[in-house]
Amino acid sequence: MPVAFDLLLDLATALAIGLLIGAERSWSARPDETDKLSAGVRTFGLTGLLGGLGVLLAGHLGNGAWIALLLALALLVTTAYVLGLRRDDDPGLTSEIALLLSFLLGSLALTDSRLLAAGGAVVVALLLRLKEPLHAALRRLSAGELSGALKLLFISLVLLPALPDQGYGPWQVFNPYATWWMVVLIAGLGFAAYVAIRLVGSHHGLLITALLGGIVSSTAMTLTLARLHARHDLHAALAAGLLATSALMFPRVLLEVAAINPALLGQLLWPLGGAGLVYAGGALYWWWRAGHAPAGAADAEPPLKNPFELGPALRFAALLALILLLVELGRRELGDTGVYLVALLSGLTDVDAITLSLARSAQAELDATVAVRGIALAVVSNSLIKGVLIAVVGGVRLAAMTLPLMAAGLALGMALVFAALPGL
Repeated sequence: MPVAFDLLLDLATALAIGLLIGAERSWSARPDETDKLSAGVRTFGLTGLLGGLGVLLAGHLGNGAWIALLLALALLVTTAYVLGLRRDDDPGLTSEIALLLSFLLGSLALTDSRLLAAGGAVVVALLLRLKEPLHAALRRLSAGELSGALKLLFISLVLLPALPDQGYGPWQVFNPYATWWMVVLIAGLGFAAYVAIRLVGSHHGLLITALLGGIVSSTAMTLTLARLHARHDLHAALAAGLLATSALMFPRVLLEVAAINPALLGQLLWPLGGAGLVYAGGALYWWWRAGHAPAGAADAEPPLKNPFELGPALRFAALLALILLLVELGRRELGDTGVYLVALLSGLTDVDAITLSLARSAQAELDATVAVRGIALAVVSNSLIKGVLIAVVGGVRLAAMTLPLMAAGLALGMALVFAALPGL
């Protein structure tokens, strides 16, 4: 009895798969009453059931029976499509492909994969339903954005798996796979932020723009906001944006450490988290003072460039390799002091590269405590550069509104580092 019940449930699932996909197809054709579907909801339902019955038939007559049914269905679909060409020069193949998928998913439901088949039917129906949003998104997509997305997929899904996962060069510090994985991580974060900005728009409030732009490049976003200092009525909103975009550095560093060397996360969480909270608190305060930064309060364009290019990725990979080498050289020649010196200097230009390098080195011979201190020093030096940019570009008033809060956050973070790691 349980076997018969499972069989009936599988067949019911196969039928429901076809009905679900057919319902979507019939609904999509409803606004155009002159459009005659070659297959309606009942046909789709019967096709799903046919796929399930085909699997049962194959169990008795062999796989050839199922293949024959699939070929017969494909012939019917092809004939319907050819006849449809007489009524429409471009009828499309969506419904025909959906009909074949109903058969295949109905067959899958009878192979002990009922939930997988049902989930596949939901995905197919959802994809069919998203026709207009997908077409609208494609119309908004520029050639550079499409190229950037394809290049990002290439370096992550094609190039990365092909790289050797072993050390090369002096002290075996250069690992092509590990280095390129860090490039993919940073490129992926930047691309995700770029997509988010494109989705919400860059004129939906200065604070949102600052947050998303800060993921792409917090230094570039700091410059962008500081240059608006002439708008005295926006100083509170600008201060909120400057603190918000700088605050994102802390969770970004934590995310990078978690991805490369999670063992360091516990020692960095409280120092960087505490500093980030001070920055975020200051951003919220000035946002409140600005009247909650209404949408369109400032047209601060984030650094929206081509989201991904191979040239900058290769330069970042070279920078990572160089810093890895310098960290190891400094450790061997000057001990911990050499590592700290490299961290301070590297943080002046790019906190991501030194963070990833130290997290990677701590997996080998570099002491974890030294790595944590080096990352903290890099964060401090990078924050100091942002403070100098605010003071020089943004003027005295913006500096007075933001720098004390930045200093307080850094002081708290370093105090927590001292408390957690005495002896620095």
